[in-house]
Amino acid sequence: MLRSAQQQSLSPDQMSELQRATHLALDVQASVSQGRRRETFMTGLVNTVHDMTVPSSPDALLKVVTSRARRLLGFDMAYISLRDADDNSYVHSSDGDTTALNVGLVVRKKRGLSDLVLTSGAPFWSTDYLNDDRIPHWSEVDDVVRAEGLSAIMAVPIHRESDIIGVLYGANRVVRHFTPDEISVMRSLADFASVALEKVELLDRTRTQIAELESLGARSRVTVARLTDLGDAQSRLTSMVLDGSDLPQLAGAAARTLGAGLVVSDAYGQILASAGDVDGLGEAVTDRAVLEAQAAGGPILLSPGRWASPVSAGAENLGIVVLRCDGELDADARRFLRFTGQAVAMLLVIQRSTAVAAGPVRDEFFDELLAVPLRAPHRLASRAQRLHVNLEEPYVIVVVRPEGGEHGKAVVWASSYSHRCRGLKTVRDGRIVLLLPGSDASAAARAVSDELSPSMAQPPTVGAAGPATGLSSVSRLHLEAQRSLDALTVLGESGTAASMADLGFLGLLLSDDRDVDGFVASAIGPLLEQDAERGADLIGTVEAYFAAGQSPTHAAEALYIHANTVARRIERVTGLLGPGWQKGERAVEVQLALRLLRARGVLRQQREAALGAPAPGRGSGGAGGPRPPRAP
Repeated sequence: MLRSAQQQSLSPDQMSELQRATHLALDVQASVSQGRRRETFMTGLVNTVHDMTVPSSPDALLKVVTSRARRLLGFDMAYISLRDADDNSYVHSSDGDTTALNVGLVVRKKRGLSDLVLTSGAPFWSTDYLNDDRIPHWSEVDDVVRAEGLSAIMAVPIHRESDIIGVLYGANRVVRHFTPDEISVMRSLADFASVALEKVELLDRTRTQIAELESLGARSRVTVARLTDLGDAQSRLTSMVLDGSDLPQLAGAAARTLGAGLVVSDAYGQILASAGDVDGLGEAVTDRAVLEAQAAGGPILLSPGRWASPVSAGAENLGIVVLRCDGELDADARRFLRFTGQAVAMLLVIQRSTAVAAGPVRDEFFDELLAVPLRAPHRLASRAQRLHVNLEEPYVIVVVRPEGGEHGKAVVWASSYSHRCRGLKTVRDGRIVLLLPGSDASAAARAVSDELSPSMAQPPTVGAAGPATGLSSVSRLHLEAQRSLDALTVLGESGTAASMADLGFLGLLLSDDRDVDGFVASAIGPLLEQDAERGADLIGTVEAYFAAGQSPTHAAEALYIHANTVARRIERVTGLLGPGWQKGERAVEVQLALRLLRARGVLRQQREAALGAPAPGRGSGGAGGPRPPRAP
């Protein structure tokens, strides 16, 4: 329009007015265009804020910022660099790049635009980066700028409070200038990036804290459940003690609760009860372990995987509880182990008190059972029932003679032992007499000796007899047990333990029932069976062998057979009776059995002759001498 007016030859005033109107129109157009541009910027910023409200990772949020910066401001390329722990900068994310050189590039301190921004804390831009002498160039950065074909670059700091944590860049591949509005928008986007990073870090910290709280809650629930279980177990142990459970039951319950092997021993290291896998725990029970546990007053670590806790009543040392576990024993388990020691102590004290309280009544009853003759059996049977003494089941009698002048200590021990074994105890003529349930007198004698010996200066002498049943057999077994003990004394074996069965033929001679058949069968029974089945005459050969001073040649002459035949028979006898039958006590027992057998045969023939019955071998063409009977 202005050119057209110049061609129409307008007056100077008209031309001036027209020029002023034209400039005014251009100003209005620029103002409207700038308003629209600012509106676009604001819309873009609002959309950026909206995009950042969606939970995302730091990579995704920074990608939103670079992408929005490139589209809003018409950049060819936008990217963000962050500071690392060494105060260098590295390119984290990029948008619009055409090579793979930019992302991950590390820019050292005092290099590139980032150094200028970090130093000044304000935006910095260059219309032609490669030719700008204000910038501390670095070859690696220049190579990337050259490869991307960039010219104009703007850098804006990303602040977090007073610190600069990174830089937002916008770049074009042509030389250009940046307007204040563009710089302002870039600063707003940089602020958005800072907020986005802070929000993500806060979310990450929150998630981490939530995960830690959940883990802590899970551990707390496990701990509470564990404490509840241990508390219930403690209540069960207490109830077991009050209900009269025995020590093995208590040890088993504690071992199951802890899932480990457990051993209870007395103050002298003698194991009283065990439960679970106790392999190797016996070696851990030593005097030193007992003293260390008592000194500590609570659970101590003896060796890897082995713990001990004292069993004590006040200042009295009753023993220790030893535990073996595969893993570490936590504080709660150690507290339960300590309580187990206390529960064992309560049980031992209760048992001892019960034994002491019931002792006089039970001792009096036992004394009446030992009386000869037995008085009022019906009344005694009724008393046995009231005292929970079952004499219809097999029992044995054990007589103990303490050695070394420690009679009182042995009597106290015997009271507790008989109570634990549900037996009876009394004292006669300085000897302790025990009636114990069981069918093996030898095992009972050894058990009494093994448990009593550690607490005595000298091992006691222990004799035993049995088994038997019924009221009337008590006094008889008592006499046999005393004979066993006296026999040990005569033999010079004080401090040992034995029963009638252990004394061999001496026990047979001392025994009231004199089980001759049993003795003969135990000594030469296999020979009797062979003779009965095969007619080998091994019995006659052995008799001749001993009569000839164990000379096969002389025995062959007496039997009118060849010496080799005797030698072969002797080998068969050794195979049946085992090596050593020709020597020492074995030889004496075999010869005694042969004599008993011969004597019984003679007596049987005499008895049958008196009754008019034909004796074996008479009238039948057989040998006239008595033949040994078959094994009983």
